[in-house]
Amino acid sequence: MIKVAPSILSADFGNLQRDVEEICNAGCDLVHVDVMDGHFVPNLTIGPVVVSAVAKCATKPLDIHLMVENNSFFVDLFAPLKPKYISFHIEEEKHPHRLIQKIRALGIKPAIVLNPHTPPESVEFLLKDLDMVLLMSVNPGFGGQSFIDSVIDKAIRLNKMRNRIKPECLIEIDGGVSDKNIHLLKDAGVDVVVAGSYIFKHNNRQKAIESLQI
Repeated sequence: MIKVAPSILSADFGNLQRDVEEICNAGCDLVHVDVMDGHFVPNLTIGPVVVSAVAKCATKPLDIHLMVENNSFFVDLFAPLKPKYISFHIEEEKHPHRLIQKIRALGIKPAIVLNPHTPPESVEFLLKDLDMVLLMSVNPGFGGQSFIDSVIDKAIRLNKMRNRIKPECLIEIDGGVSDKNIHLLKDAGVDVVVAGSYIFKHNNRQKAIESLQI
């Protein structure tokens, strides 16, 4: 069954504790946290003070997605919160293998993110050291964007590579996910989906989450 990681980027930040507790009670598998620095992407989101508050009220593990420059600095900021995953963009990191080792040494599962234009083959020689690869199916920086269809083919290619090199490495998709494309994602080999607007704008968040857990 596909795991669901609601992105709190689409939550009501005036009622963040309520929204985090609601998605956890509704059966989500992870709580996805988008960290943006205003440099790698043209948006600025939240830091460790806010995420610490999220961690205190979340009953599901955190999945922290770094969209930043200076990845190692941000890993040090968020590692004390003990998320399950920390993912970083390969496009920004000069020494990805070193950072993967650092994240794992901190007791956290390392993951790499690929922007829509980045081929899955870019992580071939890193795959054996990863626990997850996150494919962006929108351009990173803002919620509520439309799904980029070509990422389906990318997921299929990554799935074949993953099955050959490290079958237990998960494939995650982020952006424009809904009940309209979830079956295509499952068929492509996706294990985890990030959904923000689809879940938080739904009048029944439990039903929204369950519609993706196929």
